Amino acid sequence: MFDQIIIKVLLIGAFVIFGLILLRPGGSARTQAIRTITLLLLLAGGVYAVLFPGVIDDLAHTVGVGRGTDLLLYAFLIVFVANALSTVRKRRAQDAQITQLARQIAVRNPEFPEKND
Repeated sequence: MFDQIIIKVLLIGAFVIFGLILLRPGGSARTQAIRTITLLLLLAGGVYAVLFPGVIDDLAHTVGVGRGTDLLLYAFLIVFVANALSTVRKRRAQDAQITQLARQIAVRNPEFPEKND
């Protein structure tokens, strides 16, 4: 256990730092609450996996995966794809909002070309 103390401290520190960064406010109250709860559960799971890797191996064998690291990789892929899809959705919403704002500005402040007769 003590031979892995450095990596465990580094990994737990990284989880805490990422958690603090991701807990910044944004979005509606409901969305923020769901995001916070999910994040805290993922962080707790990550810290647990670092502290007790044998339990992750046992869980992996229970669900039919060879190693705990493989199970964590699969879970990471799921989280990564979900995050990518969420980012695409947010980007589309931002693009639509920017387009709407640009249209409103264009209607309020029309610029006509000058005639040089």
